[in-house]
Amino acid sequence: MPTAPDPSSYLDTRAWIRALPALSGVTPPLVEVLPDSPSELFLYWITEAGAAGVPEPQAAALSTVDADGCPDARFLLLKDVTERGFWFSGDAHSPKGRDLASNSSAALTFYWREQGRQVRVRGSVEEGGPAVSARDFRERSVTARAVAAASRQSEVLGDPAEYEHAVTAAVARIEAEPDFVSDSWRAWCLVPDSVEFWQADPGRRHRRRLYRRDTGTGGWTAAELWP
Repeated sequence: MPTAPDPSSYLDTRAWIRALPALSGVTPPLVEVLPDSPSELFLYWITEAGAAGVPEPQAAALSTVDADGCPDARFLLLKDVTERGFWFSGDAHSPKGRDLASNSSAALTFYWREQGRQVRVRGSVEEGGPAVSARDFRERSVTARAVAAASRQSEVLGDPAEYEHAVTAAVARIEAEPDFVSDSWRAWCLVPDSVEFWQADPGRRHRRRLYRRDTGTGGWTAAELWP
């Protein structure tokens, strides 16, 4: 892996940042014949990333917009991919939950640096049914379920001991009630309107393929884009 240059060797921060290595991954061969749906190509790409040892290939940045039109983003873990869309989860009272309640438009961005690949998903988010949310919650570890149930996410924490007490109490409840599911836990599906697959080239001759949903038929059209 390329070594980062010494900042003291450069005149300013801009010069140092521009000198940092980029596009140093090993890009797999491009799929020339595109599948009919973006979910097929995405699953092929994420499978390749996992097989190549890319750390946490299911990690993605979720971008949302709040009621005032201000954007926000955070990284989370993808939970599933179906023909309907891309699934993730969280608490309805979290910042992302509040954003999605006021504006369902969102985007997911995946970046597999080691393979020089990026996937951009844009669309609208729908809540899964209670059974889907319950399954997602129960599939988490006991500690993860306890934290999700006890935490008042993103509120100011005045005393760390209060957090520890709340989590300990939640762990005890979950161990006593294995079927317990937090009322505010949600599984969400980002139903895509477009999915773009970007593949890097060290010489900047990148390749971009865009799937767009046909609003009339609900099917997909695919096109090559200028890099």
